[in-house]
Amino acid sequence: MNPKLDELREKANALPLKPGCYIMRGADGTVIYVGKAKALKNRVSSYFHGSHNAKTEAMISNIRDFEVIIAKSEFEALVLENSLIKHHTPKYNILLKDDKGYPFVRLDVKSPYPRFSLASRRANDGAEYFGPYASRGNTKAAVEALLKCLRLPTCSRRFPGDIGRERPCLNHHMGVCDAWCRGTPGQEEYRARIDQAVMVLKGRGRELVQELTQRMTAAAEELRFEEAARLRDQVKALELLETRQTVLMKGSADTDAVGYFQGAVKSAFAVLHYFSGQLLAKDCRLFDDPLGEAEESVSSLVRQFYADAELIPGRILLPVETEDMEELGEFLTQRAGHQVEVYVPQRGMYREFLLAAQENAREETERSTTQEERISKTALWLRDALGLPEAPVRVESFDISNTGADDVVASMVVFEHGRPKKGDYRKFKIKTVEGQDDYGSMREAVGRRFKRRAQGDAGFAPLPDLLLIDGGDRHAAAAREAMREAGADVPIFGMVKDDRHRTRALVTAEGREIGIQANPAVFAFIGNIQEETHRFAIEYHRSLRSKRVKKSRLDGIPGVGEKRKAELLRAFKSIKAIEAAGLEELCAVVPRDAAGAVYRHFHSGEGET
Repeated sequence: MNPKLDELREKANALPLKPGCYIMRGADGTVIYVGKAKALKNRVSSYFHGSHNAKTEAMISNIRDFEVIIAKSEFEALVLENSLIKHHTPKYNILLKDDKGYPFVRLDVKSPYPRFSLASRRANDGAEYFGPYASRGNTKAAVEALLKCLRLPTCSRRFPGDIGRERPCLNHHMGVCDAWCRGTPGQEEYRARIDQAVMVLKGRGRELVQELTQRMTAAAEELRFEEAARLRDQVKALELLETRQTVLMKGSADTDAVGYFQGAVKSAFAVLHYFSGQLLAKDCRLFDDPLGEAEESVSSLVRQFYADAELIPGRILLPVETEDMEELGEFLTQRAGHQVEVYVPQRGMYREFLLAAQENAREETERSTTQEERISKTALWLRDALGLPEAPVRVESFDISNTGADDVVASMVVFEHGRPKKGDYRKFKIKTVEGQDDYGSMREAVGRRFKRRAQGDAGFAPLPDLLLIDGGDRHAAAAREAMREAGADVPIFGMVKDDRHRTRALVTAEGREIGIQANPAVFAFIGNIQEETHRFAIEYHRSLRSKRVKKSRLDGIPGVGEKRKAELLRAFKSIKAIEAAGLEELCAVVPRDAAGAVYRHFHSGEGET
């Protein structure tokens, strides 16, 4: 079990919905897994929710931290993942190590219908080569994604020999191929699409998007709507792919791109390391307060960062001009033992590198401070609006769940520093209240919580700074009465819902309401508490009801004791399935006499309630 799971889950939930790569680290800081995602928040957080296969569970149990590198597109994230895996060789990416060498993308330009393929090396065969790239498997996937985007064939058919021989395959019906096997569109259009793919591989994707957009507009103006729609779909697909991929470029010198961002509470200094045009690593330093003017800060941080660096690249890209640019270059050149170029790029590939570094610095700053700022401001607002002596750190909340008078339960959830503290959650089965009495049930649950504390139960020892009750002023009054009878006295408020079942206000036991909808951070925070309290109560209530129903439906059947009940439920999963089973199906699980008794119980009226 990973002791940091809740902390990692919170960190993952704060990630942006942007493409990129994530790097999982073990207890000693070693990279144990590298992955890619089209939406980092969704992909990374999925590791910390639900169940997974054995290998993934083993990997998750060893994660102690992770970091992310934001990419400009899904395609860039895919290629970046390859580079990172080659560089770090993480333990849990072992299945990807079967790639052999660094592949090239080959285009047989002599063929009337050229096709892309992978090659281990360049050959003097008249073909056009692109690359090399980092991984054979993922390079193939990247090329296939590009071909589908341009609706070019990815199947095994060869043209013109296979034209007209068979009906179009599933790719055409899925809208990812224009069915060149029919002979229409023809060879001229095919070559035009191949030229577009070449533009993408050469880093001219944005130019292609502009060209297709112009053609789409012209087609629409000339009332060629079918062609305009096809071009529109290609433009959308290319824009989604963001095909100008800096990580595919080769031949650039080793380069570091420096990003700097000053937030309202913190600042970040990020360095993206590019080797031969491939982004392989990221360093980021966070500071607990704004650092001041960018020019001075960047100059100081660069000197400190490279003072002890083992490797200093030949080119360092800065986000701003500094007064000591020339001296900084001389300092780094002496440290490196070779010429180091320091400047602010204005255009081209290096400008793209720099913008990526700036984006990573900004995201790191906002991700690390937004939650902290929101929690701090929310706590201060609650202190002032509710008249609390201090900003609340520990908040407890109670809710009641029942179906009529059956299985009445209460839940207690705990939030500390704005986050759920699930180890302190408690649930209560109401014992002393007759019938459906929400006020009495709330009085019992809250009273038991504080009586357990008075009796020295360590599990109930911490007093909350704020107690919230799911309900109105009468619920709050009942809870306050029980609390005071148990010898405690903490601020208590009810959570009043609107017609959409969202908490719109807090209310005192005397009926005074404090609206919270005007403050989005407070509204969201209290809403999360209310939803979590309700969820926890409902889950407990359903579990009790399920156990009661299962027990009663199988109760009293001759020859069916607890062991055979368990066998039946294990085999059929539910009472409903047992009821629907035939005699022979039942006999396959329990002896025939017992099976007959069960069958008669459900099919002769004996089982009716």
